[in-house]
Amino acid sequence: MDAAYVSLRAERRRRNLLGWIVVAAVFATSAIVAELDPAKLWAGLPRITEYVEKTLPVLRLGHLPEDLAEWFWDLGHWLYLLAETLVMAYLATMLGTVAALLGCFLAARGLAPHATTAWLIRRGFEFARVVPELVFALLFIYAFGLGPMAGVMAVALHSFGAQGKLFAEAAETALPGPVDGVRSAGGNWAEAMRFGVLPQILPNLASFTLWRFEINVRNSAIIGFVGAGGIGEAVFTAVRLLHYEDVSALLILLVVTVSLIDQLCGRLRNRMIGVEAAR
Repeated sequence: MDAAYVSLRAERRRRNLLGWIVVAAVFATSAIVAELDPAKLWAGLPRITEYVEKTLPVLRLGHLPEDLAEWFWDLGHWLYLLAETLVMAYLATMLGTVAALLGCFLAARGLAPHATTAWLIRRGFEFARVVPELVFALLFIYAFGLGPMAGVMAVALHSFGAQGKLFAEAAETALPGPVDGVRSAGGNWAEAMRFGVLPQILPNLASFTLWRFEINVRNSAIIGFVGAGGIGEAVFTAVRLLHYEDVSALLILLVVTVSLIDQLCGRLRNRMIGVEAAR
């Protein structure tokens, strides 16, 4: 066997070993800082099971309709709050996506007209993306008061940051040929982005937007914990007042809704990908 090959292989093994040692050391340090105690984890698992058992009602086979009616006793109001959550997620997704689309071309490396502008917009994306929705929600609640408006603004701002990053990175992968063609025909920068870049990345943008809507449905439910509207307020109230059966009923509604949305968005994504592949 060639000596150079043996040496290269041994060097690669040493690098892999060193990499695994670094990963193990970082994991151990993280576990210590996060106070991840296996003994405490094992001792606390039965409590989780106990809490889940408290949330489940007694369902009798002979009286199932009556028991289900008692379990979902406030179904009409809960469905209204669930619809409010969906509307919040939809509005937040649309507002954040439109704002991100307007800014992504200015933030894309190689496409932005000015490097300084691209740097500033990317920092704006990072700020909107890094700050948790709950913090934004508390800020908007202070400004606008309790209600769905604060929740929509908080989720939309976070969506703007997340979508802006994804959109800008997608724009950076666009082929330069169509852009140069628009430029050579006398088009300005905005026209080059509209007709040269946008058609190339549109399927990716649509897929990212559907994925963001799925996430925002969950986020819209969570920020309800601080009074920003939606079904999250009902969940928080049930947890705080120890209405265990209400907690399980609300969570079931959320899980079913998110599952249906996930399947619908998955089908839409597959259809868009199939159409793009056929082209």
